[in-house]
Parts: sequence; structure tokens; C-alpha cells
Amino acid sequence: MSQIHLLGFPRIGAKRELKFLVEKFWKNEIDDAALQAGARELRQKHWLLQKGAGLDISPVGDFSLYDQVLDAQVLVGAIPRRFGFDARTLSSEQYFQLARGNAQQHALEMTKWFDTNYHYLVPEWQADTTFAANPAPLLAQVAEAQALGIQAKSVLVGPLTLLWQGKAKQAGFDRLALLPALLETYRELLAALHSAGVQWVQLDEPILSLDLPQAWLDALADSYRQLAQSPLKLLLATYFGDVSAHAALLKTLPVAGLHLDLVRAPQQLAAFLQGWPQDKVLSAGLIDGRNIWRADLDAVLQQAEALRAQLGDKLWLAPSCSLLHTPFDLAQEIKLDVDLKSWLAFAVQKVNELKLLKRGLQQGRASIANELTASNFAREQRRTNPRIHQVAVAARLAALQPGSDRRSSPYPLRAEAQASWLKLPLLPTTTIGSFPQTAEIRAARAAFKRGEIDAANYEAAMKAEIELVIRKQEALDIDVLVHGEAERNDMVEYFGEQLDGFAFTEYGWVQSYGSRCVKPPIIYGDVARPQPMTVSWTVYAQSLTSRPVKGMLTGPVTILQWSFVRNDLPRSEVCRQIALAINDEVLDLENAGIKVIQIDEPAVREGLPLKRGDWDAYLAWAGEAFRLSCAGVDDSTQIHTHMCYSEFGDILPAIAALDADVITIETSRSDMELLRDFGSFHYPNEIGPGVYDIHSPRIPGEHELEKLLAKALDVIPARRLWVNPDCGLKTRGWPEVEAALQAMVNVTKRLRQQLTASV
Repeated sequence: MSQIHLLGFPRIGAKRELKFLVEKFWKNEIDDAALQAGARELRQKHWLLQKGAGLDISPVGDFSLYDQVLDAQVLVGAIPRRFGFDARTLSSEQYFQLARGNAQQHALEMTKWFDTNYHYLVPEWQADTTFAANPAPLLAQVAEAQALGIQAKSVLVGPLTLLWQGKAKQAGFDRLALLPALLETYRELLAALHSAGVQWVQLDEPILSLDLPQAWLDALADSYRQLAQSPLKLLLATYFGDVSAHAALLKTLPVAGLHLDLVRAPQQLAAFLQGWPQDKVLSAGLIDGRNIWRADLDAVLQQAEALRAQLGDKLWLAPSCSLLHTPFDLAQEIKLDVDLKSWLAFAVQKVNELKLLKRGLQQGRASIANELTASNFAREQRRTNPRIHQVAVAARLAALQPGSDRRSSPYPLRAEAQASWLKLPLLPTTTIGSFPQTAEIRAARAAFKRGEIDAANYEAAMKAEIELVIRKQEALDIDVLVHGEAERNDMVEYFGEQLDGFAFTEYGWVQSYGSRCVKPPIIYGDVARPQPMTVSWTVYAQSLTSRPVKGMLTGPVTILQWSFVRNDLPRSEVCRQIALAINDEVLDLENAGIKVIQIDEPAVREGLPLKRGDWDAYLAWAGEAFRLSCAGVDDSTQIHTHMCYSEFGDILPAIAALDADVITIETSRSDMELLRDFGSFHYPNEIGPGVYDIHSPRIPGEHELEKLLAKALDVIPARRLWVNPDCGLKTRGWPEVEAALQAMVNVTKRLRQQLTASV
């Protein structure tokens, strides 16, 4: 009998229960016992939901209070020695310090998990890194599941992926040298799981979707030969891309099963079916774990039927990857447009789709005839819905001429035109855009949405917040100001709410990192901008000060990447539509007298395909989209962009080709490591490396900022260097923001004096 299972489930809860639980602990509103009890209750609720939906096997170990990669570091006893913590006795407070930093140590570096918008905490590898199996946290969850009668499949980040996703912290050190010791630790973990009565263990190795060096592929074969000595049944899980280049190797590994992502890479199936070993399970990822569109149940069932005919009971059915990347339950969306809702499936609905597929295979198509009819009707209704296509949008794209995405003059000429009116000091200071979203701001915005206050009162409340932000920045003596974004709920949702072709949910939250959840818009149709979105707020802010105020926009690639995107058009075409809509806003800002405009693109790197052979095509259309968004502005208008928490070193030519006048980047957690890449590349335009980590509550000391800026000055000429935090400040409180920014300005002023005196 074919079995259905999940690779992982959303851990945040139907209404973000995990977020609020963890944040209460951080605020000392609950103790550790209450934290653990709340987490246990949430896990159990999710397992029972899966059991009730008919899952044969449920994942255990996919739940985390912060991040599954951090949890893996704890399980193998490899937390950074610089913290002085022991993984075996790690308290909850210490666990969160690894993620958020403390007074003595900066937090673990955070970056994107492959090409998703989920952020993981990067392991730190050194030649003297040691490992020690610490299975207790996972065994506790296994015992919880077993007590509920759940057939548990333990989930672990695979050893190769754990090593690869970490960073060597010593020059010339090969992290692969740590593999033998790490494998021994994994064998101890597997032995402990076997003793606890676990039968299946899922080892996630998504790095197989990358272009791996041969040494790593060789290590994979040897590693799984060693791990397979355990009596446990191992399911090697691959996802996010095509692994058919390794088909011969993967089919010969002594594992009990292999999972394939057949949504992202359906073409890889043929390479695995040919000569598939009769004793191995093939887990077919047929339900999209990365998007929210309802499955074409008829087509997916046809795939499953063909696979069942060849594989028999060795076929398992699953989503393509963990459902961590999808919202929890569509049933909560009582305000969503009825037609649109009929086209969607969130995590709970995707589990139900699996159940229907299993029933269809076991009992025949007639047993799910009504569901197949409903699926086919929804698909056809979506295809023909008149709200999806706008003739004017298609005509505008078709009319674009070659070179229409280019500025009229090269950067050096633009820099002269901008300097002549900006008259900024050496090492100009700025911030990335947002300031604290206080309880008062959120309450006013919520009251306005509920109709409890009128537009005039809401506008007055937001203008009061804007004036507060302007005055505080002037008091801090920051050079280029921002209006603070009080009116914005989210950097993508805010714009999507004002663009045609977007829809929004009430509870469609997904985890971005830790307790930070985002609610991605749904791009269901052609994108256009009916009217200005930010102009009035920015113009008001500029009227309050003689210092330049930046217009703040989110770029087309980031809006695309951080949305659930329609799957009936190429992503490149959707991105161009968004770019033209943003360009309308840029030109309106410029016409209104706003001559410094920031177009944030933190998601450019995360959208990069996992295979290098696909990079050039993506970077070409992503770069074009950014340039289209600011096309047509005057040389004297300064275009900024911001990027964070991604590895840019391997795509710096493409970053330079964006041709932004100023780029700000996150560098504080990596101790300016990323900036060295920009320096070696000789990045041609102006650059602002983030000098402190806004995701940590700690306030940086001035000596830390001096050290980081000294590193920056080693690789970037002072005349092209800006000073700023590494990201927006919306999640922080005013006392820490003011203290950190004051330290940043103080250090900058001292450095200016030193640089001026040395000339």
C-alpha cells in the first residue's frame, strides 16, 4: 500500500502561536516551563491534525523554537565555542542567545535557506571543531509523538548539507575535513533513535540540487554507506531542484528510500525510474510545497497511477518539500474572494490533497469523482477569469525598446550631478528605511482598517509619527533621512495592497526567521499601479526638514520573490510588470521633488537558480527589472538599493550591472566578510556596509563600530563609503535604536576628522 507522509509542517501554528509564545519568553512574561509546555502543546496539535487527515507517517524533529539548522548544531554538539555554552546543558536562554546575540558575542550569521525566503543560522566550522551527540531534545519529541500513537519519522538535516551550509572560519580550512567526526556523531544519534523505537529517519540533503564539487559527491557515497550500517530505515530527501545528474549514485546508495521534488524538477523522474531498485521506496514529491496554488488533482493522480503501476507499494506520496514554506490553513480565510479561494491550497489543504491521491490509488478514481470534478472546474475557472489579464499591461511590455532600462549617463557623471546639490560630508550617514513600529502605530493602522477611525484621523496619526522620526534623526545628526514607514505593515504587502493583480490573506503567515513571520501577497493577475502609493507621505516628510529625505520603495525582484506568484506566466514576465508599476512611482516621486530614492532588492540573490547553468538567464531579467524600475530619472536623482542576508560574492558583476548609485548591504554579522568581496571586485559605485546587526537587541559599542568601519575603509575609498545599520529598524525599540544610531554617528564624526586631518 502506498503511504503518504510529509517532509515537514509549518511550526508557527494556525495563528502564529509559536511567535507569541517565544516573544513572551524573551520579554520575561513566561518562564522556561511555560515555554516548553506551549511548544509541546503546539507540536501535539499538529501531529494530531496530520493523524486525523490520514497521514501514515508524521515528521518529528521538524519543529523548532527558532531554526532547524541551529537545532542540528545543538544535536551534534557543535555550537560555536566563542559563546562558552555546552550543548548538553544548553538552557533556553542560551539557545536564543546563539540566535540573537548577547552582550559579549554577536549572533550566529543568518542567511537564506537555498532559494527560499526562510533564513537559517549558519554553522561556524574550524579545524578544532568537535562534535558530541546530544540526542535528548529530539528523543523528547519522539516520545511525545509515540505517546499520541503517531508513527514517527525523525527528521534531521543531513551531515553533508549541515557541513556545506556552514562557513569555515579559518583561511584555507576545508570543512569537509570535519566529516569523519561528524558522521560518527550522526551514527550515535541514529543509534539513540533506534533504541527509542524509531523505524524511519529522514535525512535532508538539499545540497544535491547544487553544482557540488566532486569531492563532496564522493563523500556522499561513503557517508551513506557508513550511516546505512544502522538498523534504521533511512530516507534520503532531496528537494528544490533536479538531482538527476546523480541518479546513478543515488540509486546505488544503501538507503531504504529516496525523496524527489517532482514539482520543481518533474523532468528528473525518468532518470530514476530506469533501473529503480525493487527494494527501495521512491517518495514522489507531487504536491507543491513552495506555493499556494491548488493541485491539478486529475493530472497529479495520473502521475501517481503511472508510478504505482511501476513501483507498487514502494511508492510514497508527499509534498515536494517541507510545508514550512506555505501558510497554515485556507479555511481561516473567510474574507478572501470566493473565486480566488477556490484556486488555493495551504498546508492543511495540501495534506488533504495527499489523502485524496491515496484514496484514488487504493479505491479507484470513482472514489474521488466529486473532488476531481471540483478540481477541474476550479482550474478552468481560473484560466478564463477576466480579472487576470489586462490588455494595457501586455501592450506596455510589448512596446519596450532595447536599452529602455538604462540611465542616460554613466555613474561618474551622475555622481557629480548628485554631489553638486546634496553637498554631503565624507562618510554620509543614513538608515535603511524603517523605524520602530510601536504599539501605538500598529493600533492606529488596525483601527483604520477596521473602520474605527476615519482617514483624516489616521493620516494625522501617521503624520505625527513621521514628524517624530524626522526630529529624532535631526537630533542624531543623520545626513540623509527617511520618513520611517509608520504607515507600512510590511515592505511587500504595503505595495501589493495598492497594485492591481494582488490579493491578500488574513492568516497566510509563513516563517521568515525565528519569531519573524511574513504574510506574502498572492499575485494572481496582471500587475499595474492605479495611483501613487508613497508620494504624499514622503513629500510631507521632506516638508519638515532641509535635509534630503529618501523615497522608500520595494524593488520588483523582491516583490516577486516575497509573494506567492501566479504559475500561469513566466516569472520574468511577472517581474517586468511589477518593474513598470514601480517605475511609475519613482517618476512621480522625482516630479514631486524627492531626489534620493531607495529601491530595496534584498531578494535578488535568493532568487538565483540553484544550478549555475541557469544563472545568466535569471540575472539578465532580474537586472533588467531593477533598471526598468528606475528608468527615465534625471542624472541628479540618486538611486539607492539595499540587499541583506545573502551571499553576493559570486554574482558581483550582476550586482554592479544594476547600476544603483548607492548600495547598502548587511555585513555586521559576518564581520565585514562580504565587504571584502566588494573590495576585491572593485565595486564601482557608492556602498554602505551595515555596521551593526539590527536583528539583535544588543546595542553595539563604539569600539565595535570603529573596528568595522576601519575594515570598510581598507577596501572602499572614503569618498564612496556610506555609514548605516544593516537593515530596517522596525522590529527594534526606540531606546536601543537611538543609542545605537548615536554611537554610529559619534564614530563616523571621529573618523571624518581623522580622514580630513590626514589629507
